[in-house]
Amino acid sequence: MKTSFPRRSGSPRRRLRVLCAALGSLLLGACTVTASAGNPRPASWAADEAQIRAATTASAEAWNRGDLKGHLSIYVDSVTYMTRNGPRPGVGAIERDFTAAFFNQGVPKQQLRFEQLTVRRLGPEAALETGRFILSGGGQPDQSGWFTLVWVRTADGWKAVHDHSG
Repeated sequence: MKTSFPRRSGSPRRRLRVLCAALGSLLLGACTVTASAGNPRPASWAADEAQIRAATTASAEAWNRGDLKGHLSIYVDSVTYMTRNGPRPGVGAIERDFTAAFFNQGVPKQQLRFEQLTVRRLGPEAALETGRFILSGGGQPDQSGWFTLVWVRTADGWKAVHDHSG
């Protein structure tokens, strides 16, 4: 007994194009569900970059109004902060150091601003920001230096996991 199969319509090349289009649609659909439900991935790198820049700006604004916790809110709790003496782990250590060195009774000794910011994508879930910090005013000489922040996407948005300032 001979079994016959229905004949496929279209050329092999056309069938291949249809198959590739279908697979591509499936893959794109799978990629869109990889973002966590609590933090949907923005549609573009430009949106991610804007979020990181906004967080950096908000951090400086918090510093300038004396809100050190707000300034530090860009960090994950386990952040490492690189100093001359090596890494300082955790937000608590950074808060203690900054309070002692840069604040007087909850008021910043100098105003903070950032310049020459550059944000580079390292991958869909990570970014690198570089720039210059300037502390000025308060009757003290300006202090400035360069910094690097390593950012990762978290359920709470973009957060810095490492800060190397000098």
